[in-house]
Amino acid sequence: MSANATIFGLSGLRLTEAERTFFRNADPWGFILFARNVDSPDQLRALTADLRDAVGRAAPILIDQEGGRVQRMRSPHWREYLPALDQMTRAADPMRAHYLRNRLIAAELHDVGIDVNCAPLADLVEAQTHPVLRNRLSGETAPVVIEAARVCANAFVAGGVLPVLKHIPGYGRASVDSHLSLPTVTAPRGDLEARDFAPFRALNDIRMGMTAHIVFSDIDAQAPATTSAPMMRVIRDDIGFGGLIMTDDIGMEALSGTPVERAAASTAAGCDIVLHCNGDLSEMPAVAKAAGPMSPAAQARALHALAERRPPQPIDIDAAVRELEALLG
Repeated sequence: MSANATIFGLSGLRLTEAERTFFRNADPWGFILFARNVDSPDQLRALTADLRDAVGRAAPILIDQEGGRVQRMRSPHWREYLPALDQMTRAADPMRAHYLRNRLIAAELHDVGIDVNCAPLADLVEAQTHPVLRNRLSGETAPVVIEAARVCANAFVAGGVLPVLKHIPGYGRASVDSHLSLPTVTAPRGDLEARDFAPFRALNDIRMGMTAHIVFSDIDAQAPATTSAPMMRVIRDDIGFGGLIMTDDIGMEALSGTPVERAAASTAAGCDIVLHCNGDLSEMPAVAKAAGPMSPAAQARALHALAERRPPQPIDIDAAVRELEALLG
């Protein structure tokens, strides 16, 4: 029997008995952690082990550990990192520094049982890019962003962690925060193909990706990419992304309707997995029912993605830290 086509968050630092029972019965494909779930290395190791025990398999456990503002694991137990755009500007060798930063992040994640990181971002910096996103990005040109995303993904895999490419098919033109409202991009499709979609096309072999909750009005004026069948066809056919596609968090206010309606619309549009992050157990049974079991195609894409999980390559952490610090002056 296939796993449920969901990734769920949870409420706190430890798995409650109610959550344990629900997860055992619902069998979500994976889990995602936030700052509310993070206290110490020992606590995280126990939590990730408990989550996998609840579903009886080595379920993927995700986090957003980009560095900078979007960093769920913080000091004193973990290193603090500059926002990506700030580091790219400051570093003597930007790509080497980017590799070291992400290789260190992967080591920290793998140490506590987290094996998927929701990065790299391949969105392009634009004049209007919303501040919620801007300094999380790597640059203004496709070649720089493509190289940085590839370096990041390679660093993760070397550290035993799988990357998730986001936000497909491009969030850089959005001038509002999709956590709070729905962005609409009115650029002609030709401009989108030439610029916004280009990094994702070049990175379409990365095995997992996350959607953007954005309306691209020249392609589908009615629905954001996450719930738009025409946009999902663009992602699959034009961008050529063949990996597992998860939604961005369906709790974000860019999406309309109830959590159940959002989950159903996402899977109907062609998303493989629904990401439900808020840890509200009262919503989860209905969301799981709306998402349903993973389709055979989604199962195949998931197996292909998880096949890239492997033990981390050796690394001298102290030497990597010293080199990164030297590159950052």
